[in-house]
Amino acid sequence: MPTKILKKDESSAPKTLLDEAIKGCVRVGVVGCGYWGPNLIRNFHGLADATVASICDLEESRLRSFSRKFPGVRLTAKYQDILNDPAIDAVVIATPISTHYVLASRALKAGKHVLVEKPLTATVREGTQLVKLARAAKKILMVGHTFEYNPAVLKIAELLKSGQMGELFYIDSVRVNLGLYQSDGLNVIWDLAPHDISIILRWVGKSPQYVSAWGQSFIRKNVEDVAFIRLEFQGGVVAHMHVSWLAPAKMRRMAIVCNKRMAIYDDLENVEKIKIADQGAHIDFDSPKTKVAYRLGDIVSPRLDVDEPLARECGHFIDCILRNRKPDTDGVKGLQVVRVLEAVSKSLKRGGARVSF
Repeated sequence: MPTKILKKDESSAPKTLLDEAIKGCVRVGVVGCGYWGPNLIRNFHGLADATVASICDLEESRLRSFSRKFPGVRLTAKYQDILNDPAIDAVVIATPISTHYVLASRALKAGKHVLVEKPLTATVREGTQLVKLARAAKKILMVGHTFEYNPAVLKIAELLKSGQMGELFYIDSVRVNLGLYQSDGLNVIWDLAPHDISIILRWVGKSPQYVSAWGQSFIRKNVEDVAFIRLEFQGGVVAHMHVSWLAPAKMRRMAIVCNKRMAIYDDLENVEKIKIADQGAHIDFDSPKTKVAYRLGDIVSPRLDVDEPLARECGHFIDCILRNRKPDTDGVKGLQVVRVLEAVSKSLKRGGARVSF
C-alpha cells in the first residue's frame, strides 16, 4: 500500500491492512523527524509490542523520505491528525524544546500517553503543569533521558548503591564537541547539560542544595557556547560539569571518586566504557608523622550489556503503558532536571552566583 501524506479530512479514513497488522500493539505517533526523530522511529518500529502508526513533521520532504523505509505508515504534516486518531495510543515528541509544553499538553488532553525528548520543558512552570495534566488524565508522561538507560550508567548506579565504591566524594564530567549550535537560540547548557544532570541525579539520589555556573558566548551574542557548572549536595558531595560546543575533540567522560574506589565512565569507548580503580587516599594516623597514604590497586572493566540505550528507553515506555507502571524517567524526574537547569541559568545570569535550589 503506498504511503501518502494525510490531508485535513483523512485522519478518520477506513481501516487498512496496517490497522489489522498492528492489532494488539501499542500504536505510536512520532512528532518531529529532524535530528533525533528518525532514531526513535527506528527503535519503536523494531519493538514486538508496538508499532509506528503515524509520523508527523512540518516539512513534507522529510515525511516523504519515510515512505520508502516504512510503507503503510500514515504520514501527516498536521499534528491534529495524530490527536484526532483514536487508534493512536501514545505520542512521541522529538521537536525543539520551546514546543514541548504545547505539544505534550495537547496530547495528554487528547488522552494519549506521552514520551517527550529532553529536557521536559523550557521552564519549571510548564513542567509542573505537564505533570499535573498527566496525573489528571491518568496517562504516562515520560522524558527521554536516554543515558539513564545506558548499561554503563546503570552499572555505576548499582555499584554506588551496593556500597562497593564506598562513600561518594565527587563527580567530574566533560561533555564537549565542535557544534551543534541550536536553531532555537538556546545555549549549550540546555542542549548538553541535561544528559549529565540526569545521570548525576540518578547516581547521587537527590537534588542539589546549591548550584552555580559560569559561561561565555564566543560565536553568537548572548548564547553561551561554553559553560562550567557546579552542583553541591547535602552531605558534601559535589559535581562539576564542563559543557561546550567549541572544543577541538569530542569528549563524553565522567569521573566518579569515592573513598573505596574510583571509576571512569567514557561513553566514546567501544569496549571498556567503565574502568573501576581500586585506588584512593587516606590519612595514615599510625604513621609517626601523620600523612596522606595512597592505595594503588587493580583496575578492572566490568562486563556490560551491549543493547542500545534508546532501544531500552523505547521498550520501557511501551512496557509502562501496557503494565500501567511509573517510568524510571517519569515527568517528576524530568521536572527535577528542569529545576536544576533553571537554577543554573539564574546563576549564569548573575555571573556565577551561588543559587539555592
